[in-house]
Amino acid sequence: MEQKIYGYIRVSTKEQNEDRQIFAMREAGVPSDSIFTDKQSGKDFIRPAYQRLMSILDKKSVIYIKSIDRLGRNYEEIIEQWRFITKEKQADIVVIDMPLLDTRRGKDLMGTFLSDIVLQVLSFVAENERQIIRQRQAEGIVAAREKGIRFGRPEIPVPENFQAICIKWKNKELTMREAAMLCGLAESTFYDKAHPVL
Repeated sequence: MEQKIYGYIRVSTKEQNEDRQIFAMREAGVPSDSIFTDKQSGKDFIRPAYQRLMSILDKKSVIYIKSIDRLGRNYEEIIEQWRFITKEKQADIVVIDMPLLDTRRGKDLMGTFLSDIVLQVLSFVAENERQIIRQRQAEGIVAAREKGIRFGRPEIPVPENFQAICIKWKNKELTMREAAMLCGLAESTFYDKAHPVL
């Protein structure tokens, strides 16, 4: 029985580059026109390319992914999707970075058992690493704030006569557009800054 080969690629944002994953797919022999790509977070499985791929899978299909976390970022959902693909769709999965996770091998009870154990351990490790990264990021932000480092866009300065202009605007001597232009601000920025002053 000849298998239909597909590749699935996911990058978390539109800015991230998928070249590394595409190269791995080509090296594994996945045809370019059989690669499905999503550019969005892996927090859930509501992804257009992934959904299209799931709709065409059958027991003659094999999906290649670069690493287990390309399926998603949540331990339970990765396990659930793995079981959906291998049990309900009866398709095979090959994880390029982890040769042990190749469901084409060891179709007997022992092979399936070992594959499931490796999958669960790797999914747990991937999620645990993400939690550690999030914790370090949060700690880094707290430490930076304690040192006086500010995050976000820099504060837009207002002219010295800002308060006087605000009062004229409030007294309807100036329109908002005129007041904003005198301050060198966008109308929405002027409005946001004027409220605390008045």
